Amino acid sequence: MSSNGLEAVDGLTLPEEHRGLLRPGEAVQGEDGIVHHLPRFFFAVPSWSAAREYRIAEHFKLSELMTVDAFEADLLLHKFPHYVPCAITILARYLEDFRREADAVVFVSANGGYRSPAHRRNRGKTAHNWGTAADIYRVGDTYLDEEKAIAKYARVAEGLGPQVSVRPYVAGDDHLHIDLGYFTVTPRNCSES
Repeated sequence: MSSNGLEAVDGLTLPEEHRGLLRPGEAVQGEDGIVHHLPRFFFAVPSWSAAREYRIAEHFKLSELMTVDAFEADLLLHKFPHYVPCAITILARYLEDFRREADAVVFVSANGGYRSPAHRRNRGKTAHNWGTAADIYRVGDTYLDEEKAIAKYARVAEGLGPQVSVRPYVAGDDHLHIDLGYFTVTPRNCSES
């Protein structure tokens, strides 16, 4: 199965080691205290060069939304293929709209897009584990490291629609957190049975 060149896979068919880290379809409590099911369907990313080449939206490459650090589980950090939830395509679409409304280039932080449930910096399950949240540290020439700048672009993000949630500024913040919530995508030709 393929979506514009990326193979979609059912996480339940992955090797046991991957399933233990990605926990496909597993019910977990999100940071909002509500139980949500982790993503079951993923795109298999064959290499970093493929991630850097693949345009997930007009101005975003897949690599920008899946860059993580050494806090990611070793298997998921160092071995290919990497697996990213299919919902990441929807996040990219919203980021494209955000970029258009901001009329500037948008920069996503490392660890600011998808990170697996096994990422050691997770403080509970967040929309990042679904591939439906992004931490933006810079828009154009503006670094989002002060309340005024974050508030300005928070208004832009909130204007994209009621499904977009923006985390309020807290002293010391150095990014804008945009969150679409906890949802999963089942690609065409993938069975949920």
